[in-house]
Amino acid sequence: MAFSRQLLIGAMTAALVVPMPVLAQQQLPAQLLQGAGSEVPVATQVMRWHMNDADVNSFAFRNMDQLFTTRTVPHSGAVWTLPKVERAADFTYNFGGKTITAQEALERTYTNALLIMKDGRIVTEIYRNGSNERTRFMGWSMTKSVTSTLVGAALEDGLIASLDDQITRYLPELKGSGYDGVTIRQILQMRSGVAYEERYDFANPGIAASNHINALVKNVVRFADAARTIKRAHKPGEVFAYKTIDTAVLGWLIERVSGGSVAAYTARKLWEPLGTEADGFYIMDGQPGTGREFSGAGYNATLRDWARFGQMMLNGGIANGKRVVSEEWVKLAQAPAGAETGVLGGYGYQWWTMPNSAAYSAIGLQGQYVYIDPTSRTVVVKLSYFPPQEEAAEQETLAFLAAASAWTPKD
Repeated sequence: MAFSRQLLIGAMTAALVVPMPVLAQQQLPAQLLQGAGSEVPVATQVMRWHMNDADVNSFAFRNMDQLFTTRTVPHSGAVWTLPKVERAADFTYNFGGKTITAQEALERTYTNALLIMKDGRIVTEIYRNGSNERTRFMGWSMTKSVTSTLVGAALEDGLIASLDDQITRYLPELKGSGYDGVTIRQILQMRSGVAYEERYDFANPGIAASNHINALVKNVVRFADAARTIKRAHKPGEVFAYKTIDTAVLGWLIERVSGGSVAAYTARKLWEPLGTEADGFYIMDGQPGTGREFSGAGYNATLRDWARFGQMMLNGGIANGKRVVSEEWVKLAQAPAGAETGVLGGYGYQWWTMPNSAAYSAIGLQGQYVYIDPTSRTVVVKLSYFPPQEEAAEQETLAFLAAASAWTPKD
């Protein structure tokens, strides 16, 4: 009996020291295992890989500084006070054969934050899903409109002699590529003609998706460097084709002619004179010393500071009584280079122009808008979390923005 008891105790002791199976660590998707290895931690790569997904993007789009190396664009000096006269958003709009209230639109169109300004005064300011006035929201391709403004500033500073200069005058690294013979103006208008299809099919990645993976998820290349070897698809100036690589080249141009970082030039020529109330930041495509600001789609700012950017444009380049960019540039930026067709209308200098309207807008991936209507003196900033490829939400949001512009708040 004693012997059996000893055996039992021994068996129990042995069971306690047998190692338990180790839980499997996160696995990288096959697309991230291809090509050069990355020093970015696996968990971070996985989160970057999923940051646009519908079940996490509401959070990810307002916490990009937790996912990426960033470069701060500091605010400084007197803040441009935006008068506030709060009014209930009591307007409606029609979509899909239904009349929908502005309040219903918030959830229907995946809204994180909304601000409506009328004639320079905030009439509606709404934060949702845990965001607040200190939250800095990812602009995605609204960043293109920021980069355009920096090009305008560099032109006014004499750092760029002419928009009709070929880009290789300033970036000789692009000689022999598809950008050879392309002017700065053609790049601003997304008419470079280079062979870069803005398609993000990550299951079968093409040049754009591969550049996203390698530059932004893995940080093993610089996003703009794809321009060095890119081919030509069309004669420069002839065909409009939206592509982030064009804006990345413009960011590289700003870096070269300013002699510093894109962030530093943004602070000096835009963020400080704009009278912003908070620091902005760019996400980077690598660590300091090698990485660049993602000037094509990586700028983050508060709701009110995005609104200040829009109000400056509405004021013809003036913010808080100070000239930020020339009135001529503002007019050029919002002038469509071609016919206004399709849902989004036309395209100026990195700004979308609304069809059958004087309105124009900075528009970012999955529902980011700085919408400006000179006719009604309205600025609307809507920061969203559309599911990927959600076309209905985009179409409904455009109806909402037009109605918000036409809305006259009650005194």
